[in-house]
Amino acid sequence: MSFLENDVAVSLTSIFMKFVGIWMAGNQHQQRMRNIMVTYNVIAIFFALWIQAMDMYHSWGNIRACLFSTSNTLSLILPLLKIFILLCHKEDFFRLILYMKKNFLELRNYDDYERKIVIGCNQKCTFFICFFTFLTIATTASYMVIPLIVNIGKNESDRVLPFNMWVNLPLSMTPYFEISFVLQVLSLYQIAVSYFCFDNFLCIMNFHVAGQFQVLQYRISNIADLIIKTEEKKEKLITDSLYFSNKCYTTLKTYIRQHQALIAYCRKIEVVFNWIALEQVLMFSLLICLDGYQILMANEDIKTRSIFSFHILSCLCQLLMFTYSCDCIIRESVSVATAAYKGPWTLPPMTISGRMMRKDLIIVIMRASIPCCLTGKGFFIVSLETYTSVLSTAASYFTLLRNNIESENDN
Repeated sequence: MSFLENDVAVSLTSIFMKFVGIWMAGNQHQQRMRNIMVTYNVIAIFFALWIQAMDMYHSWGNIRACLFSTSNTLSLILPLLKIFILLCHKEDFFRLILYMKKNFLELRNYDDYERKIVIGCNQKCTFFICFFTFLTIATTASYMVIPLIVNIGKNESDRVLPFNMWVNLPLSMTPYFEISFVLQVLSLYQIAVSYFCFDNFLCIMNFHVAGQFQVLQYRISNIADLIIKTEEKKEKLITDSLYFSNKCYTTLKTYIRQHQALIAYCRKIEVVFNWIALEQVLMFSLLICLDGYQILMANEDIKTRSIFSFHILSCLCQLLMFTYSCDCIIRESVSVATAAYKGPWTLPPMTISGRMMRKDLIIVIMRASIPCCLTGKGFFIVSLETYTSVLSTAASYFTLLRNNIESENDN
């Protein structure tokens, strides 16, 4: 059975990754299309950055307009840096995808319990990815739809665009308004896809790696039962203790190689995504702070409140998905030690294979006590504690920002 065929999360994310252009190509035509999409994506982000920079320049002195542009600018820098980072590690990223597809999603030798673990991982991925994607698209739609609602009943000279454009053209008049609106919408859509697709795939990899650690725990702790279940010479297992001991040791070596492969996979994820993890954590506290200010201090501006209500929910969901999936890897990788200790290591007799098996189990327990994790370029480990730390930092930034603005207004 191929889980990839029925995995909504993987199928949906791969489609969006193709829109961004960072995906595997089967031939030269596909590679040209990928290059075109990457170029278009970068141009769209730089176009949006130019709009925000010009708006901030012309709105300098208006604190709320500047904070609005700053929040939008941070949301643009996030996907832009991710694109450049993944382009630098493109080959390693593709190897991670291929290895996951071959060894995690399409293996046919799962038993019923292991299949439940993998299906559970698929369900977690689908829930987080669909929810996060919906919130991001809702944020993008609010940027596009709210100006249309505001423009109802207005004259051509009073119409507004989703974002202010400072050019020497009558942008509120036809056809300049329609052209400018379409350009901003196309850019906004591409930015939205870039905003969530990379985090979605990191979430998929993290949850499936954690699931593979669970599968490994089950196999190590039930090594004797699994051998009896799969072994054809069951009578020989019972009567010949030497054969049983050799079989246990051979099977354990297979599981040790699986453990080593998972550790190496986690290290490769760390190499590819450690800069992205650092960027995420540093940016999220600022984004949540600015979004909270736009929501709570916007007075009667329903447009701003609506947009940033979706945006802050998207940020909170993205941060939770990111930190929780990393935390799952930490917990499940450490739990391998407990599973090895619970295993039937007392059953094999004290033959050469039996003694070697016990020594190897001790090494497995010692190695598993060091958790696999994703770090922010080595500065910190990403876990659920990171989530609470970011929220605490964002609250501190918000308090400081509000006090400074209120003191300036009083003066």
